[in-house]
Amino acid sequence: MEVEITKDTLIGDILTIAPDTAPLFISIGMHCLGCAMASGETLEEACDVHGVDVEEFLEDLAEFVKAEKK
Repeated sequence: MEVEITKDTLIGDILTIAPDTAPLFISIGMHCLGCAMASGETLEEACDVHGVDVEEFLEDLAEFVKAEKK
């Protein structure tokens, strides 16, 4: 079963299902991926805090995950 990543998905859940996406988060300035605040934030909340368009980042995540599955 494939899990869909949405703007409401928790960062911790994304990193659990797709750990190789960590560099994408680091690239937007989210360097504390292991802290409790980061893992409990939704993708939308994290993007808001870091001034990143959530829809664009979702596209980047989806492309990355798709490429990793090949």
